[in-house]
Amino acid sequence: MLKFIHHISVIACALLTALSTNQAQAADPYNIDVVLPLTGGAAFLGKGEQSALQLFQKLENEKGGIHGRKINFVFHDDQTQPQTAVPMVNQIKATNPVVVLGSAISSVCNAMAPLLSQRGPVNYCFSPSLYPKSGSYVFSSSISTKALAQGLLQYFSDKGWTKIGLLTSTDATGQDAYRNIQELMKSGKFGKLSIVSEQQFNPKDMSASAQVQRIKGANPDVVIAWSTGGPIGTVFKAVKDAGLNVPIATTDGNMTYAQMKQYAEFLPKDLYIPSPEWPKSDLLKVSDNVATAKKEFFDAYAKANLKPDGPSTFAWDPALLVVDALKKLPKNATTEDLRKYLANLQGFAGINGTYDFKKFPQRGLGPDNVVVTRWDPKADQWVVVSKAGGAAQ
Repeated sequence: MLKFIHHISVIACALLTALSTNQAQAADPYNIDVVLPLTGGAAFLGKGEQSALQLFQKLENEKGGIHGRKINFVFHDDQTQPQTAVPMVNQIKATNPVVVLGSAISSVCNAMAPLLSQRGPVNYCFSPSLYPKSGSYVFSSSISTKALAQGLLQYFSDKGWTKIGLLTSTDATGQDAYRNIQELMKSGKFGKLSIVSEQQFNPKDMSASAQVQRIKGANPDVVIAWSTGGPIGTVFKAVKDAGLNVPIATTDGNMTYAQMKQYAEFLPKDLYIPSPEWPKSDLLKVSDNVATAKKEFFDAYAKANLKPDGPSTFAWDPALLVVDALKKLPKNATTEDLRKYLANLQGFAGINGTYDFKKFPQRGLGPDNVVVTRWDPKADQWVVVSKAGGAAQ
């Protein structure tokens, strides 16, 4: 009898130990590493993306996290430097994560990609200027530079703005835009349009006055100024000083409230920015599922007494896609499981549109997801002025 009781006690203890272990494991957070420029020249992007992820983390944890585990984004500051990001990513890889999010700018993402593209972990870069190889472990956020530029050119054509001045920075962001705009102009899709002056500037330059004056001398109908952060402020100031009173278009990398406030004294009167479908607009027709995703996004920001802008969206949808995938995959899902899941995903509703990774590998969005916006300083928001794809309203 005593042996029987002892045997039962041993079994009970084992069961309690197993239960306690399982509960402890279930309570462990699901850590997701995020590489971002929290200092340095691109900190305006990194901090906005960090804020978005913190709001997303709170929202998803209120829903139960990933298989009962709270999500915990672990942030690593790359200081806007590729040479800082590389050893950092190697250290992260040593912990065998399933996924790494970030970074925010193309130069850092391009440095990270070779470390992750072939064997993982899955990397979701927040820069639209990255072009990962189809089938790789690297994905790129939002709308590609080429698709954004295509939307702009379509809008210009519809508005009758046929003479274009082009000013791009000499860094990776500016050169990506330069190549893609040149390709689009040679594609035959925009035969009515012509580039009457193309200029480049070093983003470290204190002035872009000479380039802007040359563009002004060519009498353009509209100017594309493609750079991000402080350099675009240098361009905007040169435009005002030159008295160049034509519409100015730039990348959605500048779609930030901080910049609109900082550059308010010399912002172009007519400032156009191409964007995915996240802005609020009664004119923009989206599916019910996309509308629901957008409402959840805007509600999360409203509860925090914040207003979302471009950087918010670069981080939100990648986090949404990855977390939703990890919820649906088994608890022990591998980086290969996640890569395959995303690569085959279709019909997923995010704030930027409906994703189709089979049609647009490694990105999920294409030219039909682009809208053109105009900054309205009185309303303090970007107003959608085009249909999806860039056609003028």
